[in-house]
Amino acid sequence: MKIEHKIYLSNAVNILLIVLIGSFALQNLNEILTKFRFTVIAEGLNANFLEMRLAEKNYFLYGDDNALSNIKARINQTRETMLQVRPDIIRAVGAEKYTVLQEQFHAYAQLVDLISKAQYRDAMVQQKLREAGQNLKTFSENITALESDRIGAIIVRSKNILLYSFWAVVLFAFLFSNLIVRNISQSLRKVVNLTRAISTGNYRKIEDKPSSDEIGAVISAINSMAEELQKREKEIVQSKRLASIGVLVAGVAHELNNPLNNISMLAQTYAEVYDSLSTEDRIGFMERVDEETERLRVTIHNLLDYAKPKEQHLARATTNQVIQKILALVQNMLDVSNIKIKLALAGDLPDIYIDEHQIQQVLVNMVTNAIQAMDKGGELQIGTRYLPDEDEIEIEIGDKGKGIAPEFLDHIFDPFFTTKGDSGTGLGLWVSYGIIKNHQGNIRVKSQIGIGTTFIITLPSCKKLKRCTDGEA
Repeated sequence: MKIEHKIYLSNAVNILLIVLIGSFALQNLNEILTKFRFTVIAEGLNANFLEMRLAEKNYFLYGDDNALSNIKARINQTRETMLQVRPDIIRAVGAEKYTVLQEQFHAYAQLVDLISKAQYRDAMVQQKLREAGQNLKTFSENITALESDRIGAIIVRSKNILLYSFWAVVLFAFLFSNLIVRNISQSLRKVVNLTRAISTGNYRKIEDKPSSDEIGAVISAINSMAEELQKREKEIVQSKRLASIGVLVAGVAHELNNPLNNISMLAQTYAEVYDSLSTEDRIGFMERVDEETERLRVTIHNLLDYAKPKEQHLARATTNQVIQKILALVQNMLDVSNIKIKLALAGDLPDIYIDEHQIQQVLVNMVTNAIQAMDKGGELQIGTRYLPDEDEIEIEIGDKGKGIAPEFLDHIFDPFFTTKGDSGTGLGLWVSYGIIKNHQGNIRVKSQIGIGTTFIITLPSCKKLKRCTDGEA
């Protein structure tokens, strides 16, 4: 190559490197501006959180009822602010931290709403509210401080890089370009693989010692995030277990106490009026005792089914065929109840990997609930479709019945919660929820009073689970 050509090439490379360095500086400036906007927003949020904590103390320590109204007003103001500036916060700290902040804020708001409705100052509730408020305030302050530190780090880093990197990059670009590309590519692949693993709940870490560059810092940060997420997940699971135990104990006491009281009263009455009863009346008494005993048996049986679930027998299955089978089981109920069935089953659905009997139990329970919701007849809608982005199959079961009140929707999967009065045990949806979760699926509900209710079940395809042959465990 001629010297002239080398000079032209060198100039071209120099111009390109100058443009690249200028772009880098502009990018850092934009990042600084983004994080600066976030710190301004965060300071406002922190001020609101501090005011809520002060009002919280006034409410519990001094009995100031106006303080509770002040907290609720601050909550509404903060909620609106978080929604309005959501894109700015996400750009600055990421969607995950925004989600954590939103969840902690929602938990605090729920406790305040509970106290507002109940109008009591229970020490345990007070402690929970304090903990939730402290967690919210601490998390918000931490990410604010972290982003402030990052602004300084970005400025320092930008200054140093702009000062020293230009000549180093020009001198060694050709020598190390291939090596740099390989190193960055390998590191990025590790980061991508790790973030994908974390998104599926696998909180593993990159075991290789991170490099000292920015990619190494990202890997270290993601490793730390994985550890923290795993720790938080364990804490959340434990807290949910403790909460479920409390609900379960209260529910068991209620569900078992009623029939036991009825049996006791029947026995006492039977002993007192025995001599005056006819044979038919005595049989009637015993039949009522038997009915109450059956209520006890059914409740205990359902609890045992959930506490000690039967061993799963997983196999490849076709969603539409499973639905057709359960429709054959409930067809008589549909005919008697004057309910028409409307199917919208998608074709060419991927197979699923399930315990067919357990999924049939869930679907029969959903259909039965829909039939009971339409006591004057109606139309039952069942549909399936494939969600390619998630590689999941979705099943919708909808009725045109009475609907469920909005305040009940968050509790319908709780044990012993029922909207059917004495005719329901409140265990059917609870057990169904557990079955779907054990299949790595999800179940949710949407409902409107007077319009109807729709349950939506999602199940992963056997391909997503990497279990596409019968007999795999």
